[in-house]
Amino acid sequence: MPLSSLKEKLANNNYSVAFGEVVKINATIITAKGLHVSISDMVKVVSQTSEQETVGMVTEIDADLFFITPFSFVEGFRSGDKVFLDSTGLNIPVGVSLLGRVVDPFMRPIDEKGSLRDSKLAPIIKAPIAAMKRGMIDEIFSVGVKSIDGLLTCGKGQKLGIFAGSGVGKSTLMGMIVRGADAPIKVVALIGERGREVPEFIEKNLGGDLTNTVIIVATSDDSPLMRKYGAFAAMSVAEYFKDQGKDVLFIMDSVTRFAMAQREIGLALGEPPTSKGYPPSSLTLLPQLMERAGKEEGKGSITAFFTVLIEGDDMSDPIADQSRSILDGHIVLSREMTDFGIYPPVHILNSASRVMNDIISSEHLSAVMKFRRLYTLLKENETLIRIGAYTQGSDAELDEAINKKEAMEHFITQDATVQVPFEETKDELIALMHS
Repeated sequence: MPLSSLKEKLANNNYSVAFGEVVKINATIITAKGLHVSISDMVKVVSQTSEQETVGMVTEIDADLFFITPFSFVEGFRSGDKVFLDSTGLNIPVGVSLLGRVVDPFMRPIDEKGSLRDSKLAPIIKAPIAAMKRGMIDEIFSVGVKSIDGLLTCGKGQKLGIFAGSGVGKSTLMGMIVRGADAPIKVVALIGERGREVPEFIEKNLGGDLTNTVIIVATSDDSPLMRKYGAFAAMSVAEYFKDQGKDVLFIMDSVTRFAMAQREIGLALGEPPTSKGYPPSSLTLLPQLMERAGKEEGKGSITAFFTVLIEGDDMSDPIADQSRSILDGHIVLSREMTDFGIYPPVHILNSASRVMNDIISSEHLSAVMKFRRLYTLLKENETLIRIGAYTQGSDAELDEAINKKEAMEHFITQDATVQVPFEETKDELIALMHS
């Protein structure tokens, strides 16, 4: 080809790296122009005056302008800074090298144990398991906690919520479940919690043992986008192991902080606030995350526990209400039981497992129903019994409940360092109810 023709051909193409330009910045949103972008595209903002840079996501487009929600904070950036498309997109590296590690939502180690290896890219956002590809939940998933295994039995692939007010003991229960769960892989997402709680959870609640465990952390001082996508990133890690045929335990603390992060993002973009200031996107986001857990035919399962913080112990909170409608069961922790010294403070009568009846034996189910009936009788007549207004012999079933009160409370009480095998729990419950 003649040199003149080659020059002419090259002159008609632009081979420079495409970039946009920042035109406006506020506390949570960067406005830019000059790039052809789509919603959810990842971009990199590079400062012209320093070596500072940040990654963000395109969350709104208005004619020639597009709006970026950054994963970090905006201090140090200004108008005129360059914006580049990030070729990696919304993907994270996943692999077996994550086991035993503590990482941020981008899978960058924060435990000072060196870099990760043997990883491949996986999308953070992924469609939930198709309805007709979901496997039937027909196997018991033991967590080593007597009150749950015995009276609120979980199944492999079930999604449960742990509903609790602040300081009631949900972190302790989470630690008991992680240590006692019958699962080869455990994924723990700590979203929006205090930074102090991360090493405390690892050392106190897990005993420093991270065998076959991955912990994904986005603390309360991280940006709303980091907190939001930290939950999705953790679910992607669980899905990687599920696709290999493994049964995975997924625990997230907490859904409320995750929804609050979306509330900050939504309100900054001009969404209308609804109940308690939550925009509609906060509520629609919950099923997008929670429905990714479950059992898939031909693959493994993700059994998920999502903690929900109940402000003022109010179960009508919009996030608690929405979560209860999506999940396959709920475990309610009671402040009253904590005051009585019953740990873990699982309120049996307010809690439910929607798959329990399908996976346990008829003998076990009969014992569960009797336990709940006797416990209900005790609660209904508690005042009469305490003031001595009830006379023994008036009601045979209530007499039985009073006689077994101490044994029933002993059954649901368990030291945080102890894990009890499922068969032992089941046998103890049946023996207690048939004695």
